[in-house]
Amino acid sequence: MSRLPGDRGRTPAAMIRVDHAGEYGAKRIYQGQLAVMRRRGDAATVALVEHMQNQEQHHLDTFARLIGERRVRPTALLPLWHVAGWMLGAATAAMGTRAAMACTVAVEEAIDEHYAGQAATLPESEAPLRETIEKFRAEELEHRDAGLEHGAEQAVGYSLLRAAIGAGCRVAIALSEVV
Repeated sequence: MSRLPGDRGRTPAAMIRVDHAGEYGAKRIYQGQLAVMRRRGDAATVALVEHMQNQEQHHLDTFARLIGERRVRPTALLPLWHVAGWMLGAATAAMGTRAAMACTVAVEEAIDEHYAGQAATLPESEAPLRETIEKFRAEELEHRDAGLEHGAEQAVGYSLLRAAIGAGCRVAIALSEVV
């Protein structure tokens, strides 16, 4: 696969770097949401978010393993995603369950688009990586669907939340590919 100037993030190493960062950020979002939801005693939503967080942890563990195996440099922005992810999760959960679900929808839509682009550009020699990305993409879409089923679209300011969080995710993706 020949690369053109400006084709950042198109190499398997850059994909692994950004996917590791994204899964780390997603785990932190869910940790922030859970911190608020547990205090509210929202047992049903806590169980759902814990399930999604467990899947994100598996995704993160997979990309962490690939970083080690392939000797990929992780993004230098992990400390920022550590704080930003937790804050986003806690802030949206503090706004209510529907806002937390709106956050999930926005993040997972951005990740769906991101993973679809990656899967489409990986060469045949990277079939195992493509299969991993496609499997994780399907799970991310399950998270989006769960968010929609749990009232995301009824959140106050849903369109604004979705647009702002989605844009933030796209910026985080672009930064994590190269930094």
